[in-house]
Amino acid sequence: MRIAVLSRNFVSTGGGAERYAIAVVEQLATDNEVHVFAQSISHSFPGVRYHVLPVRIERPRWINQLLFAFQAWRETRKGFDIVYSHENVWHGNVQAVHVLPAKHGLFSGRTGLALWVQRLRAATSPRLLAYLWLERMRFAPQKRRRIVAASGALAATMRQSYPATANAMTVIAPGVDMPDVIAAERLQRQSGARKSLGLPTAGTCVLFVGNDFRKKGLPALIKAFAQLGDASANIFVAVVGKPVHREAMQALAVDSGVADRVHFLGSLAQMEMAYLAADCLVHPTLQDSYAMVVLEAMAYGLPIIVSKAPFCGIAEDLTDGEDAMLIADPHDAGEISRHLRTVLTDAMQRETLISNGLAFANRHTWQAAGNAHRELFAEVLA
Repeated sequence: MRIAVLSRNFVSTGGGAERYAIAVVEQLATDNEVHVFAQSISHSFPGVRYHVLPVRIERPRWINQLLFAFQAWRETRKGFDIVYSHENVWHGNVQAVHVLPAKHGLFSGRTGLALWVQRLRAATSPRLLAYLWLERMRFAPQKRRRIVAASGALAATMRQSYPATANAMTVIAPGVDMPDVIAAERLQRQSGARKSLGLPTAGTCVLFVGNDFRKKGLPALIKAFAQLGDASANIFVAVVGKPVHREAMQALAVDSGVADRVHFLGSLAQMEMAYLAADCLVHPTLQDSYAMVVLEAMAYGLPIIVSKAPFCGIAEDLTDGEDAMLIADPHDAGEISRHLRTVLTDAMQRETLISNGLAFANRHTWQAAGNAHRELFAEVLA
């Protein structure tokens, strides 16, 4: 097949949507002709052809989005068997959805006057009108259009917001490439990984990963860490992600009395060192359609503490206390602190989480996700 992939930022340091797009491209490129169309590209893979679309206007973002949609349509409207989009554009016979639709965020749960106020707000905002129009065009029923949702929860929300998508919807969850690292080797490499990241070589490392610190729950984690009291003396937190809210989070760490034990690493192009350096992953996210970082951490043998559904899509498939410790309320620092104590002090519970997490990761590989895409594309062509 000759496949065009649309993704504005085709970079490994991006969020889950970007990493999903990259992983699927690498799977498809082994037996198809794959072309990537993006505004920024930081990726190289044998056989993939890259096309940089110029950024005419960077701000405001909604105008940039409209221009990208037009450029992508112009470049890929002919000559491709499949146009596979990870962006809010009108063009593409396979649309991958990674976040809640704008329509849901604006109108869901509102009635009466509150609903009319939101409608008036949308009707008078060029930005909101642009996003809603693109979204409506993107999900409009077409004979050869299919929609890929990253999780079952996201698919359910899509059906609620756009009922006409129901028959075109399929769920293909993210996958993982299982690392060639056994448990003993991971522990042997831990000290070197910490040195390479500038982390303390001694003590227990709690890993947090997320580009939006607030939405991914870092404030609650910092407060939970502080609540450990004397028990946290030999524990530190490693924070990976874009430093947009770094100053505010550092101030919170200072106020909580744990600033010297919260280390901000910035964005990492390769996450392996972070997973090797850590002893567990805490992901108290407030909103994640799936949370690939949880699956990746499992593959490296880390015990997981993560928000339950509906806050986090992957939690739909996890059993509390067996695959992961599930957080009922990600705003509750006390609950997160209790889960941390359990994972860090209960050796039997920790080993259960590690063993079941590895088994879960082995069942959810990128190869399986790639094959699911091949089957879907063949269905579209048929």
